[in-house]
Amino acid sequence: MPVPRLPKIKLIDYFIDQIADRVTNLLDQQALSSSRIKRSFDTPDNTEEPIRGVGDSPNKRPAEAEWMSYAKVIGELEPPLYPTAARRRQSDLCRQADFALDAYRYWSSALGLVPTLHRKHWEFFYICQALYERGLLTEGRTGLGFGVGREPLPALFASLGCNIVATDQAADDALRGGWKETHQHANEVAVLERPDICASSIFRERVSFAVADMNNIPTDLADRFDFCWSVCSLEHLGSLEHGLRFVENSIDTLKIGGIAVHTTEFNLLSNAATVESPGLSIYRKCDIEELAKRLEQAGHYVEPLNLSPGTTLVDDYIDLPPYHNEPHLRLRIGEYDCTSVGLIITRGGRKPVAQPMEVRSS
Repeated sequence: MPVPRLPKIKLIDYFIDQIADRVTNLLDQQALSSSRIKRSFDTPDNTEEPIRGVGDSPNKRPAEAEWMSYAKVIGELEPPLYPTAARRRQSDLCRQADFALDAYRYWSSALGLVPTLHRKHWEFFYICQALYERGLLTEGRTGLGFGVGREPLPALFASLGCNIVATDQAADDALRGGWKETHQHANEVAVLERPDICASSIFRERVSFAVADMNNIPTDLADRFDFCWSVCSLEHLGSLEHGLRFVENSIDTLKIGGIAVHTTEFNLLSNAATVESPGLSIYRKCDIEELAKRLEQAGHYVEPLNLSPGTTLVDDYIDLPPYHNEPHLRLRIGEYDCTSVGLIITRGGRKPVAQPMEVRSS
């Protein structure tokens, strides 16, 4: 706006007032996203909203989060033609900055997803980008997915030329755990087919399905794959230690030099107390650091850990039950604020000894 003609002192006062107004507006926005905000609901619901695909309408959000949509925070931008170069993936937390990357929009589009400020979208992006950067999403590469449920990654990887073995737990175990009831379990390859991502003929040629207990990985999967992955599955294996042991044992399925990419829950609030139960465990900084130490002692390489939670407004926003489609980078589980963490491990020359464990009963 044009600056009015004023005496010099009044002109200085004018600019000070303008700056003060802008600072006040920023502080007001910061207050909106503070984790101190509490919301009350008639019926608490601890289940996460399903991620939104193309054509789906967004679910209703609380008033204070209305301005924190992807379109308003990042912008309505077209996806690029290729997954453009970005900072090479490390072992990372989910942060708002990643959602602004061209690569995030590329992989969201490739998976048939609307770009959304949702940590599940981030997990898919993280795995795809980590594998892409390392040259593993190419013709003839072999991949193994653990606990795939109904995720779109097997179809995407097949469309890029990879041969995929998708695994999930046995049907009876899934029924007991409630995974079939919520349509988060795969029991045959047909349920993973996504013609909008990969032509059916190519999918059927390149994707197969097998039952696999993540606490006791079948030995016939050993030493076969260029890469393996899991999306927020290892926290459901029985305890903190069960999940850590799974990551260690998953490395056995790789060829020397192969890459494992796993995501799981991360406790932002405490490095001491946490959630640990047969159905859900939430990993602390000390658990992730201990896992990295164990893997490196076994001769593997773990991408450097970057566990900084981020400093943006959306990084500070905590979604409370019932959870919403966006913003959903951070959520409250019990008394803890949590997000997603991703780990990238390269198998070294020393072969770790598999040590399957039995799941504790509740």
